[in-house]
Amino acid sequence: MAKHVTFVAALQIGLGVLGVLVGIIVWVVVVGAGLISGDEEAIAITTLIGSIIALFVILLSIPSILGGIGLLKRWSWARILVLVVSVVDLVHIPIGTAVGIYSIWVLLQEETKQLFGPVTTA
Repeated sequence: MAKHVTFVAALQIGLGVLGVLVGIIVWVVVVGAGLISGDEEAIAITTLIGSIIALFVILLSIPSILGGIGLLKRWSWARILVLVVSVVDLVHIPIGTAVGIYSIWVLLQEETKQLFGPVTTA
């Protein structure tokens, strides 16, 4: 199961980075469209709207990146975070749905829970 957890971590980091890139692209396109128009009012509106949308998309992507890094380091909180992110991913048809289902399946396995459980010494 350790390989599956590593793969889930990579998928989550990849989706998070992709989300950040989408946010940046949205910002550039929307703000750029306002700049091309040359109208000061359009520039102000597109800058505001583009910034809000980009910030929203980037903020939604950050937990995925942090959760993926946490999974790689086997931090116990990361498993719960990625489970929550995976439930949200289910609505991002089709890729997010596939990643979400796979991530939930991997992270709910008993063997995976033991990987993130407390370390006991005898």
